[in-house]
Amino acid sequence: MGFFDKLKKGLNKTRENLTQKIEKLVIGYADIDDDFLDELEETLIMADVGVQTTERLMEAVRKGIKKKEINSPQDLRPFLAKEITAILTAGEENDRTRVAADGPTVLLVIGVNGAGKTTTIGKLSAYYKEQGKSVMLAAADTFRAAAIDQLEVWGQRTGARVIKHEEGSDPAAVAFDAVKAAKARGVDILIVDTAGRLQTKSNLMQELEKINRVIGREIPGAPHETLLVLDATTGQNAISQAELFTKAAPITGVVLTKLDGTAKGGVVIGIKSQLAMPVKWIGVGEGVEDLRPFVAEDFAKALLGEENEAVRL
Repeated sequence: MGFFDKLKKGLNKTRENLTQKIEKLVIGYADIDDDFLDELEETLIMADVGVQTTERLMEAVRKGIKKKEINSPQDLRPFLAKEITAILTAGEENDRTRVAADGPTVLLVIGVNGAGKTTTIGKLSAYYKEQGKSVMLAAADTFRAAAIDQLEVWGQRTGARVIKHEEGSDPAAVAFDAVKAAKARGVDILIVDTAGRLQTKSNLMQELEKINRVIGREIPGAPHETLLVLDATTGQNAISQAELFTKAAPITGVVLTKLDGTAKGGVVIGIKSQLAMPVKWIGVGEGVEDLRPFVAEDFAKALLGEENEAVRL
């Protein structure tokens, strides 16, 4: 099964929660009235699109009605699909992970415990290895011995060297040693794991600023990406986490995991619309190969379906 097929299968629950409910809503009404619009709004919110994004879509629908672009419930399907696709594909050029022109590309990875941060790093390592890149991992989440051990396991699985210190060590010192080693060995990709502790936001900010300074001093322009790992199954909580983390660190993109196990995949629309934040990677399974770069058009097709070259609900 190719990744697009896995993506489509992984979005089954979300598709049922969003597109099929809208389909039933359209069939159940002969005309567009206030009750129809109220049910549509409720459907979007229940699909974890988010309140702000729902308001944006409902405003577009009401404008579409005034402009006679929507004359019946049946007209709503292609109209809404077009609006959602526009949200997903906006700023598409920013969805691609930035790569250094010369020297190691440094990816800084953050996220709360349980979101799949360390596993994501392992899968990123495997992905870049498949691309023929040399990869090094830095265990800068020094507050949990388990995080260091887990990263070592992934290093062994993917053939990536892991730079680590003892538990409780200075994370910036780990990052410094890793950057030095990556430069000395001519490594293509350096992925730095960090601790994510939202309850101590000020400490997290200071820690990340120090890591950024250390890395940037050794490799100008690095880190090239600061990726926030979010668990799609948490729905709107994922957006709340993203909002909090953006106040503590300069996030350049999101990695959204566990899309295959949730009906809340509409959160991708919310992240793109409400936060204007690039979604760089998505995970649709437990396999190493089930984490891939986010392609907005593919996601829109997998979520909304495609008919006669026009994306439809």
